[in-house]
Amino acid sequence: MNSCLFMKPITVIYNFKMMLNQDLINRIKDHFDLNLYETKVWLALLGKGVASAGEVASISRVPRSRAYDVLESLEKKGFAIIRIGKPVKYLGIKPQIILERLKVNISKSAQERVIELSKIKESEEFLKLEEIYKQGISPIKREEVSASLRGKLNISTFLKEIIKNAKKEVIICTNAEEIKSKTKLFNQTFNILKKSGIKISIALSGDHVLIKEIEEKFLIKIKKIDIDAKFFIIDRKEVLFYISKNEAGTEDIAVWLNSDFFVEAFSSLFEKAMGDKEMKAIVDKELKEIISEKNKKIKAKAK
Repeated sequence: MNSCLFMKPITVIYNFKMMLNQDLINRIKDHFDLNLYETKVWLALLGKGVASAGEVASISRVPRSRAYDVLESLEKKGFAIIRIGKPVKYLGIKPQIILERLKVNISKSAQERVIELSKIKESEEFLKLEEIYKQGISPIKREEVSASLRGKLNISTFLKEIIKNAKKEVIICTNAEEIKSKTKLFNQTFNILKKSGIKISIALSGDHVLIKEIEEKFLIKIKKIDIDAKFFIIDRKEVLFYISKNEAGTEDIAVWLNSDFFVEAFSSLFEKAMGDKEMKAIVDKELKEIISEKNKKIKAKAK
């Protein structure tokens, strides 16, 4: 009986080391925003159930002199609780409970941050930033302004901003699946444009039935096309077009151009493709060549 009691801590240590490797420990550390010692001690508590500082130190291989501080830190963060009695022992909190608590805390912090950011817009510092930006951007010629954008969120945010500033017309060319996957975003955008009396022209590629559903949902006439392209034209002065295909595991890349001459030519070619079937193949090729050439120039400037 006594030998079984003495063998238990050794078994716990053995099982702990067998279950966990350094890579797993590092990933858990990052997921739960803990340091290395805190992660090891928390895992030791979860594996043991109830443990004293000495037992935790033996199982986790954290120096005994540090085990007390680490346990105290975990208790403050809500990863462990003290069991009433002597000697003092600790219990590890169930991972699911920790996860739910972290989600609530992050959501609360995010909401508080959004409120703070909303207030910044009316602050003296923000007004100064706007002033600096306007002073810096005014001397630049419109036709010289272009930018390369990376990442779905960055592109969506930028696109939303330029569409919001449209004065007369917005031309959208994309695929039906894209509209369907962002129904809420496009619904808000179309409503804003309609209320402002801005002309909306939409051309979609993809399934005919899905395009019909989108047309009925948004109450907007849509042109069915076969051009494999994705771009947005604002007032025939600005164009944002994607130069990467929307495939899993690939980063979205788009180019924004602010050039009356180029965008007007681009728009005319696109209208020919929509109105004349015989011109479709030629125009499709020309559009691709324009995009490719402009992309090469942007990459060359970046170097």
